[in-house]
Amino acid sequence: MWQRPTPFLFEHSDQAVILLHAYAGSANDVRLLGRALERENYTVYAPQFSGHATGDPRDIVRHGSPAAWWQDTQQAISFMRQKGYTKISIFGLSLGGIFATHALEQDSTLLGGGTFSSPIFPTAKTRVAQMFKTLATRQLTAAGQADAATAVQDLIPAAKAQLQAIDTFTAEQVQAQLSQITQPFFIGQGGQDELIDAQVAQRLRTQLVAQGGQVSFHWYATAGHVITVNGAHHQLENDVLEYLKTIY
Repeated sequence: MWQRPTPFLFEHSDQAVILLHAYAGSANDVRLLGRALERENYTVYAPQFSGHATGDPRDIVRHGSPAAWWQDTQQAISFMRQKGYTKISIFGLSLGGIFATHALEQDSTLLGGGTFSSPIFPTAKTRVAQMFKTLATRQLTAAGQADAATAVQDLIPAAKAQLQAIDTFTAEQVQAQLSQITQPFFIGQGGQDELIDAQVAQRLRTQLVAQGGQVSFHWYATAGHVITVNGAHHQLENDVLEYLKTIY
């Protein structure tokens, strides 16, 4: 029986880390990383974006948008501050990395953070729409919807429009403000990324370094997109832990 993924909060030390998940994903995307950080006494919070993790992929299109997800990100930071945490870093996988990056641009009191397989520079080389179609069909079929394929086909135009809105937000609000980042920045990228152009990570490093930024760059040559759970996840966990030692 399908269990709805839920946000998680592991409270330990005063060193807090926020982890944001991917498009059409959930907090489960970053749970392994969260547990690894928890074992090293970090406090870890992973919220879930609006419209996600309901079991019905149509909710992502109905209730999600870049504006809503940016608000979710700001609320996550506020939530941790209301709980008394002042030493906060923020990371995100794919879509989550877009909003983690924007948070670092907008809030210099965040100590650091970064991206895992995030398309900070939108390109034509993307298979996210195809991934969403496959995932949506699987979820609706599992939920017992007889016309799952038709329902998903009807959803695709709106999903593509939403993905275009993400690209626009990324280009106009995130890429355009990279010069605002002053914190040390972590970049993790799988060399065999099947969803986005892996070279975007190289471009991001080049731009941040060119503007005088400190970049902790990690290339997992044989790994695919979801480096938080695939064969790269142990190395990623170690790399993030080493990075965190430099900012807290």
